Amino acid sequence: MTLIPLGRTGLMVSDLCLGTMTWGNRNSEAEGHAQIDLALDHGINFIDTAEMYPVNPVAAETVGQTEAVIGTWIARTGRRGDVILATKITGAGQTAVRNGAPISPVTLRLALEGSLRRLQTEVIDLYQLHWPNRGSYHFRQHWSFDPTSQDTAETLDHMAGVLQCLQSFVDEGKIQHFGLSNESAWGLAQWHRIAAATGGPRAQTLQNEYSLLCRSFDTDLAEVCRHEDVALMAFSPLASSLLTGKYQGDITPKGSRREANPTLSGRIGPRAFAAVQAYHDVAGAHRLDPVQMALAWCRSRPLRTIPIIGATSIGQLRQALGSGSITLSAEVQAAIAEAYKAHPLPY
Repeated sequence: MTLIPLGRTGLMVSDLCLGTMTWGNRNSEAEGHAQIDLALDHGINFIDTAEMYPVNPVAAETVGQTEAVIGTWIARTGRRGDVILATKITGAGQTAVRNGAPISPVTLRLALEGSLRRLQTEVIDLYQLHWPNRGSYHFRQHWSFDPTSQDTAETLDHMAGVLQCLQSFVDEGKIQHFGLSNESAWGLAQWHRIAAATGGPRAQTLQNEYSLLCRSFDTDLAEVCRHEDVALMAFSPLASSLLTGKYQGDITPKGSRREANPTLSGRIGPRAFAAVQAYHDVAGAHRLDPVQMALAWCRSRPLRTIPIIGATSIGQLRQALGSGSITLSAEVQAAIAEAYKAHPLPY
């Protein structure tokens, strides 16, 4: 597995990150531990989680269970030093966590202490905001996104207060670095501007959705990340398994995520199926596994990109890990580019 710099942190992380969001409902503690062991055996040293996990669904009775699975692995193995550990505070409006309270210095303290306790660690390497208080256009919210209700002064004051709080966590030795998720280009630029003005921690990473089917990152956000040395942590690099082909023909396999989430959070639709077929045609023409091609494509992007791979079975994880040794030829990249032009925004 290739190691790459994580922003300006000085940390070197694997260019695949192990995702964990099914541990605690769709996966047991033992299965979660087995996935960590397998990932580390293949050279992965980067694990991402969140206080609200597991998902599909997010439920008050299961919030925090994914972190707890990781915590018992750390306690059992004593291998905390072998992993770079990332987690997130839940954004405003998720009623299963603190009744939907927005991110603030108070909720940051509560969330961090809870995560440290469940993860059974003294420090979190990368602490992220799951989504901004002001709202987000991600997760198909771009169709109705309207920023005109946002209060600029209030938002900037909030950012300054959060950075001051995060700096106190750094000073206390409870977090090392800070990252964002589901952010916009304007938001990312403002976090950096305020950090530079106040001496607060700068955002080192951006965790946004990114895949062959979801490429909204590729313009303004990519430009900000390029100039600010921000690493992209790409969640849903297989578009919630759409790119595996398992849902082609508009089917719902037994035991699949679609049983709990029929639209895959708005991703399912005829245009998506057509786009998936186009990429499968490229993979077939070049004798590539389409899952591994999709992940290798993410890793090959000009901007530093780390796909977050999640699985509900060891077999799925092995398949995803196999992408780590694949380099796509110029011919394959050109074919992917043509498929993208034909299917630019499939959901």
